[in-house]
Amino acid sequence: MKSYFPKDFLWGGAIAANQAEGAWNVGGKGLSVADVAKYKPETDVKDYVSQWHVSPEQIEEAMATDDDVFFPKRHGIDFYHRYEEDLALFKEMGMKSLRISIAWTRLFPNGDEQMPNEEGIAYYHRLFKAMRKNQIEPIVTLSHYEMPLYLVNTYDGWVSRAVVEMFTRYAETCFKEYSQYVNYWLTFNEIDSVFRHPFTTVGVVEEKYPDKKSAEEAIYQALHHQFIASSIATKLAKRIDAANQIGCMMTRTLAYPLTSNPEDVLLAQQHNRENYFYADVQVFGEYPQFVKNYWIENGIHVEMAPGDEEILKLYTVDFVSFSYYMSMIKSVDEDHMEKVGGNLVTSVKNPYLDISEWGWQIDPIGLRISLIDMYDRYRLPLFIVESGIGSLDELVDGKIHDDYRIEYFRNHFKEVNEAIKSGVEVMGYTTWGCIDIVSASTSQMTKRYGFIYVDLDDLGKGSYNRFKKDSFNWYQTVIETNGESLYEEIQTEKVEKTTAHS
Repeated sequence: MKSYFPKDFLWGGAIAANQAEGAWNVGGKGLSVADVAKYKPETDVKDYVSQWHVSPEQIEEAMATDDDVFFPKRHGIDFYHRYEEDLALFKEMGMKSLRISIAWTRLFPNGDEQMPNEEGIAYYHRLFKAMRKNQIEPIVTLSHYEMPLYLVNTYDGWVSRAVVEMFTRYAETCFKEYSQYVNYWLTFNEIDSVFRHPFTTVGVVEEKYPDKKSAEEAIYQALHHQFIASSIATKLAKRIDAANQIGCMMTRTLAYPLTSNPEDVLLAQQHNRENYFYADVQVFGEYPQFVKNYWIENGIHVEMAPGDEEILKLYTVDFVSFSYYMSMIKSVDEDHMEKVGGNLVTSVKNPYLDISEWGWQIDPIGLRISLIDMYDRYRLPLFIVESGIGSLDELVDGKIHDDYRIEYFRNHFKEVNEAIKSGVEVMGYTTWGCIDIVSASTSQMTKRYGFIYVDLDDLGKGSYNRFKKDSFNWYQTVIETNGESLYEEIQTEKVEKTTAHS
């Protein structure tokens, strides 16, 4: 077997501003939804619903305190001040690209200002210049769970049409300021997460709605506004610089039927269809009929302004990016079966797959299946912009032996190579949390994804010093050989086994 990765394949890593930057009250930055996400040590780390949920009372509590121990995204890993050190490590690793997000509240602290905060503008100029100096291609997400808290409290988040104008003003500012450095843009991170954690994704506080139906209607309304904002942002990006490439971003939650029972197959098909819905709108420029039918059948009204359907149709994306962490099982008998969790979804346990320490099913072949299915569906370039395994890494004498991470990525990279071999166009692979960051869901530091260890615990104690894990050098070699080393390792292992047997 050989490497089919194209020469310009964007090997890299990914982080988000709210999980990495810290400096939550520096340089005129305003409060974001991430700044009120609380670390809850009393809650089971596999209870993702409780971990993600933010109540009105918790918002008030967070706004009244400067605490950054139990609100750890406020300190992150101090990437805001240490980015030059971290970029130097990324360059040493050979990373071709780095996916980051811009913190909306650094540029527009409340979100509804007419003019941006100049300190925030200047910070990202410095960051992008440093990335280019280190020959690292920026992949920039405009909204990665970081909307201004003021818009939640004052406008009910994305339920308000007014937020579309505020976001497009922010997006236009980013395109005008940073298109000289940035070629690839993503509008909304995991836009499909809107029902998994509506507060974080669209600023909907469910307790404000009298019943489940009204909350669901509000979430669909907020989602529609994000779709419109994404299309308008695409229009603006092309107008400002025709070279700008705009992508959507979804969570790929691949589902298999448990058995060949047609009812199991139908359940899996329904799940996958619903998962594709969010990218479908941004690629095809229209809502699928099954979604419209669902609204009619359930009495859900989504207010659309004149011209909305035309905007969606005219300004579609150039590529499809996605996160991939696990696959799922669907069965008509799932109520009586063992369950596993992961990324705020629940699934029947797949007996053929290993499970991570946080209960996520590890399925490298599922990544190949996803790539092939998505490419056949969209016929657009695909970009894996999040993927990885959270683990309890142990620092011993300045070293971290993470063979499990190497094994995870070896298997996933090989499946990407197989997909490319079969004709799928894949732009790149930015591994999630290439340096340890605060977890999005549990707000922990000890759920580690990186090739670089950050000396920081769940309560914010530590030196913040960076240490290379064993996986650092391994990934460095993979990038240097453009994937060839994935197969050289196998040949070496075979020779060693044969020699030992002789």
